Formats: sequence, structure tokens, C-alpha cells
Amino acid sequence: MHAEFDRLAKVEANHVALSPLSYLDRAALVFPERTSIIHGARRYTWGETRVRCRCLASALSARGIGLGDTVSILAPNTPEMTEAHFGVPLAGAVLNPINTRLEAETIAYILEHSDARVLLVDSQYGALAKAALVELGRDLLVVDISDSEGPPAAGIGSLDYEALLAEGDPEATLPTLGDEWQAITINYTSGTTGRPKGAVYHHRGAYLMAMGTVVAWEMAHHPVYLAIVPQFHCNGWCHAWAIALMAGTIVCTREVNAAHIYNSISDHGVNFFGGAPVVLQMLVDAKPPVKRDLPHPVKVFTAAAPPPQSVLEAMAALGFAVTHVYGLTESYGHVTQCLWRDEWEALSGAEAAAVASRQGVPFPMFEAAQVFDREAGTPVPADGETQGEIALRGNTVMKGYYKAPEATAEAFANGWYWSGDAAVMHPNGYIQIRDRLKDVIISGGENVSSIEVENVLYAHPAVAAAAVVARPDDKWGETPCAFVEVREDAGVSEDDILEFCRARLAGFKRPKTVIFAELPKTSTGKIQKFVLRAQARDLGSA
Repeated sequence: MHAEFDRLAKVEANHVALSPLSYLDRAALVFPERTSIIHGARRYTWGETRVRCRCLASALSARGIGLGDTVSILAPNTPEMTEAHFGVPLAGAVLNPINTRLEAETIAYILEHSDARVLLVDSQYGALAKAALVELGRDLLVVDISDSEGPPAAGIGSLDYEALLAEGDPEATLPTLGDEWQAITINYTSGTTGRPKGAVYHHRGAYLMAMGTVVAWEMAHHPVYLAIVPQFHCNGWCHAWAIALMAGTIVCTREVNAAHIYNSISDHGVNFFGGAPVVLQMLVDAKPPVKRDLPHPVKVFTAAAPPPQSVLEAMAALGFAVTHVYGLTESYGHVTQCLWRDEWEALSGAEAAAVASRQGVPFPMFEAAQVFDREAGTPVPADGETQGEIALRGNTVMKGYYKAPEATAEAFANGWYWSGDAAVMHPNGYIQIRDRLKDVIISGGENVSSIEVENVLYAHPAVAAAAVVARPDDKWGETPCAFVEVREDAGVSEDDILEFCRARLAGFKRPKTVIFAELPKTSTGKIQKFVLRAQARDLGSA
């Protein structure tokens, strides 16, 4: 490189640390009167939201909360949750949104492990927070969030959220972000195989995730977004920051149900939302008058588990434009999408749904998603058949796990983040998940994809939800065991399900056992297969 290029330095004029916090300032400057948040009867503009976020930051700073301090929040998708996503990092602190579905003991662990100094608690979770604080056994500043759209305040904190904001000054000087690598949030994994791990996000990644989402979702200015994805999960896939970037409107969601979704589309003009396949199934299964015709196009990102082809086909028939996306807590949420291709226009509804269920290609802001033969250390052939493990590399991969150097090193082996997801690479460069590596069923030496079997089960008209796991078998080693949740008033037997599969699956892929039960799910709609695997093991040999 010519020496003259090296003499050109980074200075304040040409280098500013990237942060999604800048989106809030821009929205308030350019569109101060545009509606930022709708929550029942409550309405805020972007000018008002900026004031409230800066007051939160100022109040926290005045109480000694600053660079590197953790502020936890236990709340649904309310205005306060969105404000915390801006106000807490504006103070230089790190936001820790806690999964509201966890039990008190795990919440106490997260508070202790994350070194939380403040806990913001929505009234709906007062009793849960109180039990967690007893378990924690140490003091921290607890702030009650009272919401007119929710239950009465629990009164477990030393002050109210609005009182905390009143302590702040929107014109106060707040810390300047010097390094975009600075932590912005810490999100804990589900902890299904042990204690949850804290994935640490940085400002740069959050900025780029929001920017990439806008491009991938083809968002114009002023989208109206329904906040269904819990903001405790990957910061709601970073969507609050993306909506600020586009000066859009966030419609809050305290409880997810079909009526709220359909009503929000019709009454508030919602044209974007994200959700797990279980949310899509809810919309498909809704009956009039809950189910309403769409007054305008609605774009949907779905993730958490590969969506059943039958659900994608039904959503398309209703007029929803669904895009399957893929990611993990460790990647800030979605980093690949099944980007629609012109040559798919000629496909039938079922064929289109089949290709639309793939995990696809990287988002615009993401560098690489590859499928590797882990042992050989090389990419698998792009033949749509050879299975390997998805590995990720990009600016929206976490900094690492908080206080877990060994787990971080293992996750980042050989310069990639290893997902634990088994997949194939298609000739057109589209990734398709076959299973979580631990969910692959090996029957008589043959690999069985539980997702393939589940897609067949979902095609049965009586099946509302399905999950397939391995059951021990003295002859075959293990065989597919199907757990099936049936639709209300649906009369179906084990023989009916087995006969349905017999016509659609190779012999070694067919379930040998069918169990009818309500399936255990996480707060983000994922079926908890570890619970079902334990149940299948307890059944003994098939």
C-alpha cells in the first residue's frame, strides 16, 4: 500500500462509532410529530419518545449507573420495554431483557450472573420478580412499571418508573459512545442443556442488524410494526431499532392472540410483524369474526423453527407475505432469509411453500453463512443432500458469552460461530435445515430428519402441532417417536396417523410411536424437544 494512504487518519470528522441510538435522534429531529408507539389508549410521538428515553438515561446516570453496568428488565412488549432499549445504553449501561417465562430461580441466577444493578419490573410480573429477589438475596434498585393496560402495580420496588423518569433531564449531557464494540445488551439463552449463557451484543452489530433488516424486509418510511416477537428474545430481533431508523410506529403487544393481531392490522394499519410458526398457525386457525380480511398487504418474518409447509401455504392464501428467516440468540436474531426468486413464480402453492421454508441466504449486512463438514473442515457439496453444520461469520455475531471464556472459545472455533444446526446447501446457495444436530434420529444406520417427518404430520388436517424425537429401540437403535397436538374436536387415532405417514414416508422414516399431548413450548414458540426426548426415553424400547 502506498504510504500516503496510511497518513490519512481517523478523526472526529470522518469516523463516528456506529450505534442504533443515532436512529432515535434522527427520528425525533426529522419526524418529531410522527407516532412512535401505540399501546391501547397510550400514544407517543418520536419527539416524546426521545425525551422519555433521555430522561431514563439521565436518571440512571444520576443514580450512578454508567459504563458497563447492567440494567435488567422483566416486562412484555410495552412502551417502557422499547424505551429501555434506548434509554439504558444512552447512559452507557448494558440492557438485560429477561425472559418472562422463566422460573424465579433462573431469573435470580441471571440477575446475579449479569451483575445487575437495576431491575425494572412490569406489574404483570411483580410476584415472579419478588420471588426471584428473595432467591437472589442481595440488594439492587427495583423500579415498578405501572401500566394502565395491565394489572395493578405490585409495589415491590423502591420507586415507580414514571417517578424515575421525572428525576431525569432530557437536556442533560449523556456519555459519548467512544467505541462501537462497547456492549449494548446481554441476552441469555434458553438454558435447556444447563445454565443459560449470556450472549453479549455490541452497538455496531445492533446498528447493522437494524439496517440490514430494513433492506431485507423492503421497508419504506413509516412502517407500522406489531411487536409480537418478545423483546427479551434477541432484543425482539432488533426490530425496535429498525423501526426507529424508518420513523415508523410500534404497536405494543402485552398478550399475543389472533384477535389482537387481526384488529391491529385493521385498526392501526399494521403492515409488518415477526413471529414464530405457532403465531402463524394461530392466525390460520382463527374463525370469524376474529379472522378478518386483510385491508392491505402485510409482510411477515417467521423464525424459531422451520415453518410447516402447510402453514406457509395457508398464510399465503390469506394474503400474508411470509418470509422465513433464520438465526440464533448469538447472532442478534435473523441473519439469513429465504429471499424469493423470480423463477419460483411458476410453482404451485405447495411447491412454493416447500422452497419458502428454506433458511436461505445471508442478510445484506451479514458476511457469510456456510454448511461445513465439521470433521473435514470443508464446505459440504451444494447438492441439497449432503448434510453438515451451519456456521456463521459476520458483524452481527455476539462479542461472546459473558464470563464464559471456554464456551466462547468453543463457539468460535476456527474462525466461525458454530450453530449446532444440521443442514444442506442447495445448488443455488440456499441453506436448508435438516435438524438440530442433537435431534437427528439414526435408525438402523440411516439418518432421519425430524423436520421432514414433522412436515408430513402437519399436512394431516387433524394435526395442530407436531414434534418428532428419537425413541430407543433394541433392534434399530432408535426410531421416530411422534408427539402430536390435535385440533379441537378432531377425532384421530394413532392408526390414522401411522397410515397417513405410510403413504408419504419411507419405512425407516415413519414414526413407530404416536403420542397425543399438548406440546411444551418456549416463550418464543419453539417446541421443547428436550422435554419430549426425556419422555421418549422413559417409554423404553419401542
